[in-house]
Amino acid sequence: MLLKRIIQLTVLLGCFTAVPEVCCKDLVLSPADFHPVRRSGVIFPGKQPLEAVTASVPKLPGRYLRIEAEIEVPQARPDSCDVYRLRIEQPGGPAREPITVPILSPVKPHRILVLEPFYEADPALPMTLRIERENGDPRNTCRESSALLSVRIIPMRKPDDNITVQPAHSYNSWPFIQTIGNKLVCAYSRGSAHTIDEPARGVYARTSADGGKTWTEETLISNEPDGGEVTIGKGTDSHGAMLVWVRCAGKNWHHDLYRTEDGVRFNRIARIKPDPMPIQITDIFTVPGVGLMSLWFSGSYRNTPNNAWGTLVSTDDGKTWKQTVIESGLSKTEWPTEQSAVYLGGGRILAIARVEGGAKDSTRALFQLESEDSGKTWKRTRTNITDVLESTPSLILDRGRLYLYYFQRGTGQLKCRVADPDLIRKNPLCWPAPEVVALGSREWHHAGNVNSVLYGNNHCLAFYSGNRKDTAVVVKMVPAKP
Repeated sequence: MLLKRIIQLTVLLGCFTAVPEVCCKDLVLSPADFHPVRRSGVIFPGKQPLEAVTASVPKLPGRYLRIEAEIEVPQARPDSCDVYRLRIEQPGGPAREPITVPILSPVKPHRILVLEPFYEADPALPMTLRIERENGDPRNTCRESSALLSVRIIPMRKPDDNITVQPAHSYNSWPFIQTIGNKLVCAYSRGSAHTIDEPARGVYARTSADGGKTWTEETLISNEPDGGEVTIGKGTDSHGAMLVWVRCAGKNWHHDLYRTEDGVRFNRIARIKPDPMPIQITDIFTVPGVGLMSLWFSGSYRNTPNNAWGTLVSTDDGKTWKQTVIESGLSKTEWPTEQSAVYLGGGRILAIARVEGGAKDSTRALFQLESEDSGKTWKRTRTNITDVLESTPSLILDRGRLYLYYFQRGTGQLKCRVADPDLIRKNPLCWPAPEVVALGSREWHHAGNVNSVLYGNNHCLAFYSGNRKDTAVVVKMVPAKP
């Protein structure tokens, strides 16, 4: 029945197979909240490297929009993927650089793809949508034709405002959030710009006893004169005290670990100089029978195959650490950085890592790292999470569900994907579509680096946002899904 329907659509739109773009100007939005844009169907033959359809939308349901596409594929092979991209234009609207994302999706007979989870539009202006099927994408493996059955535009609510922890005086950045009992502790770094080795850069902390609504005066953790100090990871020890990794960049590059029981008094309990020297040591988590564990990565951000990553393990609550290299000799685009990991039980660890490089296709996707033996060996794969740009991930395991938070730079969107760990383990292309839970600055590197922690029935998210001279550290409290 599905194949017959596709054939009928091909006959009706036969000119599309010869012309890779069709312009649809007869679109009418229904008055309902769920807005179908087109229902007659358009065929993507799957033969050309790039095939597209454009549509003019004369009336919009609101300022903040979610855009979905309904797609069918005859004779779908379950092991194949195809790639789509949405381009939006509003002539006469605010001038800003368009940021488009290749949507990589496992092929199914019938799918709803979220092409754009949250778009800020001018409702007084018409909109042009261009939906592309990118058969030439390196990760596209589907050669079947597909039918675009409908496009839906759904009005969205803008997320509530963020709460300021540290105002935008100088360059406050790279925060990490942790709980000590019922208290929230936010540790962050401050300098004059987006640099890591200036001697004036130090690390500070504030606490909140009312769920992040208000924050205490600032506490100095460390600001030594011989290098720049940056918060790079957090966690807890076996007694529930907070641990904070601090990178000291300069002539005497090293990493310090601080411990606090109240978020006010911090004591250094370790200073390490691993080899290879990590650029960053990430959040601490506990692996039963092994001890405290952090992931790390080392190398450079140049296009040379000298990058590595691995584990650090402590069996004495953080006083000493043993380094293991998992992968080395990696190119920049194959290098998993700024990893966030959770222990799933039974020796299983799952981590998500940032991808480096400026690829314009679906190879720019977050990595998924999996271990089945408590961190001795690992498998690295790419996910279907392509709406990223130097996006630092942060994972929370909450009542059996995985919450992945990440900030898409350039769009100013802090996103969340919620998944069943049993589903996405060994299936990294099955991460569900994202939701936007907070907004920040669109000024590229001057916003992002979200870090999260479970706080009762909520998730507390810390990130920074501003411009090249002044950035603020902010938090957002997000209720966990029921």
